[in-house]
Amino acid sequence: MAKIFIFIGLIFILIGVILYLFKGFPLFRLPGDIVIDKGNFKFYFPITSSIIISIVLSVLFSIVLKFLK
Repeated sequence: MAKIFIFIGLIFILIGVILYLFKGFPLFRLPGDIVIDKGNFKFYFPITSSIIISIVLSVLFSIVLKFLK
């Protein structure tokens, strides 16, 4: 169990460093994300960003599962 927590912690650190280094990465501002801005109402639905995050997490979890077996 401790190996899992250490590995997940390292993944979070790696993600944090990547996000820190690439501050200008336009995640949640990608083409395909829906933004409706009318007066005092703003609706934002990040479809494309959600798909990219899902793909990245799926790859990471598959790597973790292969590492643990």
